[in-house]
Amino acid sequence: MDSFRDKVVIVTGAGGGLGRAHAMEFARRGAKVVVNDLGSSADGSGASDMADQVVEEIRQAGGIAIANKASVSDRVAAKSIVDDAVSEFGTVDILVNNAGILRDKSFKNMSLDDWDLVMNVHLNGTAYVTHAAWPIMYEKNYGRILFTSSTSGIFGNFGQANYGAAKMGMLGLMNVLAIEGASHNIKVNTLAPAAATRLTNTIPGRDEDLSNVDPVRAPDLVTPAVLFMCREDAPTNKTIMASGGNFAIAGIFKNDGVAYGVDATLERLLADEDQLLDMSDAHEGWDRAGSAAR
Repeated sequence: MDSFRDKVVIVTGAGGGLGRAHAMEFARRGAKVVVNDLGSSADGSGASDMADQVVEEIRQAGGIAIANKASVSDRVAAKSIVDDAVSEFGTVDILVNNAGILRDKSFKNMSLDDWDLVMNVHLNGTAYVTHAAWPIMYEKNYGRILFTSSTSGIFGNFGQANYGAAKMGMLGLMNVLAIEGASHNIKVNTLAPAAATRLTNTIPGRDEDLSNVDPVRAPDLVTPAVLFMCREDAPTNKTIMASGGNFAIAGIFKNDGVAYGVDATLERLLADEDQLLDMSDAHEGWDRAGSAAR
C-alpha cells in the first residue's frame, strides 16, 4: 500500500507503546515521520530521550524520521512539533495525536491539579498541535487528523474522571472539525484503542512484563485502524475501537423520543417514560435541519 509514501506524518507520544507502533509502521510504508515524545513517566513527570531511540530504530530499518521532544501541553512547544515537520520535510500531511498521561484516582480523592494536568495533556495538547497543523492542511486542501480517545470516555471507567472527560472531549472536537474540514479535504477521525503499554501498566492489577507481553495485547495490533483512518480515501467523523486485532465502530445514536411542543410538562414525560427511554429504533446521527443546537 503506497498511499503513505513520502507523506509527512507527525505522531505525538511516539516514544513507546501505541505511538511507537504507529510511527514505525508509517515509516515502514515510506512516510517521513516526526517522532514526538517528551519522554516523561506515565504520570507526566520528567523527560528522556525516548523519541531519539525510536528515530534510530526507524533509520536503522531504512526509514526517514526526526525527533521532537516538546510537550504537547505547552502552546509554544506544541507548535514547534509542526514547525519541525515543515522545516525538515516542507509540510505536514497526517497528524496522529497520541500523547497522553494517567493520574487515576476516584473523583472524590482527585486533586484539581491532577484534573488540570490530564486535561491539558490530552485535550488541550491535542487541540494545540492540531491548531498548528490545521492552516497548513486547509491551505493545501489535504489533511488527515487522528485523535486518540478511550472506552474510559465513551463508556466510563472507575477512577478516571479526568482521563475519561478528556477522552470524550476528543469525540466532540472530531465532530466539529470533520464538518469544518470537509470542504478542504481534511478528514478527522478518532481511535479508541486498548493494548499493553507503560500507561496501562499503571492501572491497579495491570502489572505486566512489557518485554514479554501476551501477543494479542501488542500495540501494533491497533495500528491498522490508524492507517485505515489516515489513508488517501479515509472516512471522516468515525470512531474505531481497536484491540487485539479486533475492530469496531462506536457511534452516537438517538431515538425519536416524544414531542409535546408548548404542552411539555414533567407529568407527560413521566407518563411516556418508557417511550422516551426506548432505544430499539434508534438511529445514528442527528437531524440538524429539524433540531435546535443545545
